[in-house]
Amino acid sequence: MKRYRIAVIPGDGVGKEVIPASQRVLEAAVAGHAELAWTVLPWGSDYYRQTGAMMPPDGLEILRGFDVIYLGAVGDPPRVPDHVTLWGLLLPIRKAFDLYVNVRPIKLLPGITGPLRNKGPEHVDMVFVRENTEGEYAGAGGRVHVGTPYEVALETAVFSRFNVERVVRYAFELARTRRKHLTSITKSNAQQHAMVFWDTVVAEVAQDYPDVEVTSLLVDAAAALMVRAPERFDVVVGSNLFADILTDLGGALMGSLGLPPSANLAYDPQLPSLFEPVHGSAPDIAGRGVANPIATIWAGAMMLDHLGETEAANRIMTAIEALTTEGKVLTPDLGGTATTEQVAERIIELL
Repeated sequence: MKRYRIAVIPGDGVGKEVIPASQRVLEAAVAGHAELAWTVLPWGSDYYRQTGAMMPPDGLEILRGFDVIYLGAVGDPPRVPDHVTLWGLLLPIRKAFDLYVNVRPIKLLPGITGPLRNKGPEHVDMVFVRENTEGEYAGAGGRVHVGTPYEVALETAVFSRFNVERVVRYAFELARTRRKHLTSITKSNAQQHAMVFWDTVVAEVAQDYPDVEVTSLLVDAAAALMVRAPERFDVVVGSNLFADILTDLGGALMGSLGLPPSANLAYDPQLPSLFEPVHGSAPDIAGRGVANPIATIWAGAMMLDHLGETEAANRIMTAIEALTTEGKVLTPDLGGTATTEQVAERIIELL
């Protein structure tokens, strides 16, 4: 029986509720076939208030010894500023382990009524490939003349040919496994250096994929088209910022931010990849036991697939779709009255 070492970081807010529920679903899915060796790490905003750091000084070295990382949520506003929580935990992990792409499926599940009139599951089915280590979130910049009327803040986006090319190539390879259409998100009409460079790299890589149709869209036009005609999208590749924003719109198209998952994939297979829901810590509902665990469970299915447990991952997805189709056990964000635990238990029954 295979044994997988999984670092679990429940984090903040609803992360502490959806992670334990999701662990039980994953355990049920692999029962008798694999062992999930969980190590729970109590890092996050509570840890920060106790120690002044989101994780211990050797946190990255601790994580290096695991096969994968399973994260719940990060953020505890207003008690801890968001830039402190993000740059204190998630972004250092992404950079240290070179988690170069963030894969985010956007799919309207059967039985869920999305916000778009006359658009069903056959229309909303796309996958975003988000550049994940540099771009607008590179962290290059600073502030000068702080506290004076002349204060200046600089935030410099960083785009390297090596990184953009490997992210775009990943997106092309993924498009080949789906409907063979790739949309590149840009803003080269206004950003004449970084985004023109992005467009150039996409065009160069496209020459190696003549079987994949490529469309380039300005980010504002893409946002409008996602609402008007989501069926036009298959695989979408974008920068760190653009894909981050558009996938929240995608979550809305799915009917709730409690649904979309994500996978942060390491370029080096010897380093741990990280799996998490797209949603944040949702402090407004934390502690009430009503957070939707589907995004975290779906992210767990992506984690199992990454580990090679594809059959278990597929069974989880089948169970999730059965749950939403029957529509009887749903959390309040989807119009139901079920608790986090009840949704997880029903998915386990459906397995």
